[in-house]
Amino acid sequence: MSDPHPYNAALDLVDRHLDAGRADKPAFIDGTRQITYGELAAATRKAANVMEQLGVARESRVAVLMHDTVDWPCVFLGAIRAGIVPVALNTLLTTDQYKYMLSDSRSRVLFVSEALLQVVEPVLADLPFLKHVVVAGGEAGDHKSFDSLMAAAGDDHQAADTSSDEVAFWLYSSGSTGQPKGVMHVQSSLMDTAKTYGAETLGISKDDVCFSAAKFFFAYGLGNSLTFPLSVGATTVLLPGRPTPQAVQEKLHAHDATIFFGVPTLYAAMLADSTCTPETGSARLAKCISAGEALPAEVSAGWQKRFGVEIWDGIGSTEMLHIFLSNGPRAQKRGTTGKAIPGYELRLVGEAGEELGAGEIGELLVCGASCCNGYWNKREKSRSTFEGMWARTGDKYIRDEDGFYQYCGRTDDMLKVSGIWVSPFEVESALVSHAAVLEAAVVGHEDDEGLIKPKAFVVLNEGYSGDDLFDELKEHVKAQAGPWKYPRWIEFLPDLPKTATGKIQRFKLRA
Repeated sequence: MSDPHPYNAALDLVDRHLDAGRADKPAFIDGTRQITYGELAAATRKAANVMEQLGVARESRVAVLMHDTVDWPCVFLGAIRAGIVPVALNTLLTTDQYKYMLSDSRSRVLFVSEALLQVVEPVLADLPFLKHVVVAGGEAGDHKSFDSLMAAAGDDHQAADTSSDEVAFWLYSSGSTGQPKGVMHVQSSLMDTAKTYGAETLGISKDDVCFSAAKFFFAYGLGNSLTFPLSVGATTVLLPGRPTPQAVQEKLHAHDATIFFGVPTLYAAMLADSTCTPETGSARLAKCISAGEALPAEVSAGWQKRFGVEIWDGIGSTEMLHIFLSNGPRAQKRGTTGKAIPGYELRLVGEAGEELGAGEIGELLVCGASCCNGYWNKREKSRSTFEGMWARTGDKYIRDEDGFYQYCGRTDDMLKVSGIWVSPFEVESALVSHAAVLEAAVVGHEDDEGLIKPKAFVVLNEGYSGDDLFDELKEHVKAQAGPWKYPRWIEFLPDLPKTATGKIQRFKLRA
């Protein structure tokens, strides 16, 4: 930790590359355009001028509800350059959810992709703090046009003299338990993650071409597509639409990406698609990263066998901004989440807060420079999550004798069967290791005596039927995970409910 000092993240991530001679190098490439580092610097200055001309004062907030195109980093970094706070919003939410977040953040301006305007338009009149709506990528109608404002704006702008400890941007947590929480990050947070995970684990260089299935508005995607590549002068490929296996393969192939950031469900889906091969992907693919949920060892092994690249599984959070525990070049063990990356400390604690040793299941706490300032207007939640320099993750882990951390489940998802903790992830991994199973989710369910037992929801691979698989899968889990951990019920589904990041929504399965 260091004392606050004058620092503006936009200058560090963008302008520095002009001095390094990278003005003509592509920074971002989307489906229709690309922008060089020189053009990006000019565009962030223009965007800063646009916001100031719209009357947005320093430290005020603007909402960014835009698809992943080259316009997104221009708005996000333009706001940071001006000392204005961009609030990144998930593009896959409902009208009521946007109303809550726009009202909660008191955003003065909404930058919105034309394709998303219809979702928020019904509530715009109910937002007294919102003064302007700026539409990007299409017709603006009664609102302001992003392209027109940018075309009229000058590209000369003096960056705000912000502090390293000054709030720079917000991300909203997923809100899986209650309303979403505005997570406030400071100017230095982005480069803190680049100096730790980006440099020490990922080993990213200026010659890399990055492609992330996770979008900008997620903490994971923000690091993958913006922070890490801009920290070294690399190039990022963007996909505005949904990251289907085919769309991902096409992007990897078209741009010969060297680093791919995915999530477990996407890796599994790509393995299940026979057209996803090394020949249809990138010939230069050297590193594959996974986060969002724990990666089953079966998926990791299948990917390495087909593509010849080991997936580095890790875990991060919106509160910590990116990955703090991961496999990588220094430590790799399939079926685990690896070890703490340089710059972060980890603890496992029991229900009474006591420190736990190897082989004991406990809640994971993390300490590192990229930790957020807290939640906006959520004092009690901030106080229960952040304990001094430590943040509670809400994840249950067990550390083995070699120091590797193995994921057990979210604290709220853990099951106690016959007095023994059972990890839903362990049962799910056992199920997925069966040739018939594509995906699995496990939740607690009461039996006739009111006792909690595992219940599984399973998606089968093509060519399999659930009619005669129950007993076989039950015995398979007994052999793989333990005789008391087998699912007492198995329900076969065409797909599992997931968040936009690919996380399984187990609360929907418990309903």
